[in-house]
Amino acid sequence: MKKIPRVLIVEDESAIAELIAVNLRHNGFAPVWAEDGDSAQRELDAVLPDVILLDWMLPGQSGLTLARKWRADARTKAVPILMLTAHGDEPDKVAGLDAGADDYITKPFSTQELLARIRAVLRRRTPEQAGESVTVGGLQLDPATYRVTWHGSPVKVGPTEFKPLNYFMAHPERVHSRSQLLDRVWGDHVFIEERTVDVHVKRLREALGEAGAMVETVRGAGYRFTAASALLRA
Repeated sequence: MKKIPRVLIVEDESAIAELIAVNLRHNGFAPVWAEDGDSAQRELDAVLPDVILLDWMLPGQSGLTLARKWRADARTKAVPILMLTAHGDEPDKVAGLDAGADDYITKPFSTQELLARIRAVLRRRTPEQAGESVTVGGLQLDPATYRVTWHGSPVKVGPTEFKPLNYFMAHPERVHSRSQLLDRVWGDHVFIEERTVDVHVKRLREALGEAGAMVETVRGAGYRFTAASALLRA
């Protein structure tokens, strides 16, 4: 029997939550509603959902705070988070993504757009969790444990940096345009500007330290991940 995807709706406005829940039920999802961070945590402790719809503005802990908290928890860090917010400016989008959200949707939104985004993050979930440990140069990444090491020493890489690093290391020595990275790493339903990729790459380099030299900028084309740059610096 096909599993019905469970969606945790974290939204303090009951009218919005009910509207989302009704549409989710009619389209083959099993919605669960939590009106704040405490009730959402109780739902997560009971049963892990397949995706979380997380409102930015909540009583008590904000959506950003909750996203960071759940990304730091080994049990919940792999659950896709779709941030719902009235904040539509690019800095707010970047803040949401950096907090650990997989996608971002601005209110008001259409039912079809919301459903498309949910399906997109669910499609991307399995490939991100699958895969063997990969090594490029002295850098090793294990998708199953979210661990990264550089010549045997652990490297602290957050979930926002882990996604592009995982993709880069699985496809080394190729040039990837910003639009390709948006599609392959964040999915073709994530409507963020291409220059946001530059922000993520910059933070990835900073997180990797001296191994950050492996992420090369190819002028006019995009980015390439190569062991050669790290060897030259060494």
